[in-house]
Amino acid sequence: MRTDATAAQAAPATAVQAATMELRQHRGILHVDMSTSDEREKARSSVEKPGRRWLSLSISDITQAAVFAALIAALGLPGQISVGSAGVPITFQTLGVMLTGAILGPKKGTLAVVIFMALAIAGLPILSGGRNGLTALSSPTAGFFVGFLPGVFVIGLLTAFMMPRYRILLGIVANLIGGVLVIYICGTIGLMIRADLTLWAAIAANGWFIAGDAVKAVIAALVASQVHRGWPGLITPLRIRRGRVVALTA
Repeated sequence: MRTDATAAQAAPATAVQAATMELRQHRGILHVDMSTSDEREKARSSVEKPGRRWLSLSISDITQAAVFAALIAALGLPGQISVGSAGVPITFQTLGVMLTGAILGPKKGTLAVVIFMALAIAGLPILSGGRNGLTALSSPTAGFFVGFLPGVFVIGLLTAFMMPRYRILLGIVANLIGGVLVIYICGTIGLMIRADLTLWAAIAANGWFIAGDAVKAVIAALVASQVHRGWPGLITPLRIRRGRVVALTA
């Protein structure tokens, strides 16, 4: 009888203990699931945040872009020298585009040129010779003006891939590709449309500017080298990882 009574008393206790253990195990599973969810969220954030951070713009970024937009405009003040039958002028503003891409990179550099072009199209006479954007777009120089935008982006992108250490020779190559080749391609298309030139005539019209633009590419690289040495971190380095462009953030 005592054994039966003891067993009867132990049965509820055993049932309570079993229920408690089951509840603890259930809570443990919930805890593990929550931890796993948190870890996944942190991992996802660690992957997504650098991209979002690279694409975002701070007040400092906007300020730098505005300063270089003003620099490009200021380089149009010395005026222009028209050469050749196509009437395309020699200006210092392509030097400004090269400097902008080489110093600010693809994101801030592109923003600077967008600001400059928007102000010019809005009617401000900030292009060389006191012209505005609408005048440029209706003239044979339309392609060169439009080419500022892809040109600065290409320069900035190529420069970002060589960072964090700026190399002068690679910088010259980047300036030549973006500031000469890309802008010349856009300019050639513009000459064919606005000046009704053939392809070869439009290409030949660029010959007047090659030597001067090559010198600008060298000057821009030398200046950019000194700027990056004195103010490192202006451009976020970019790399290609598994077929994707990745920003190397600290």
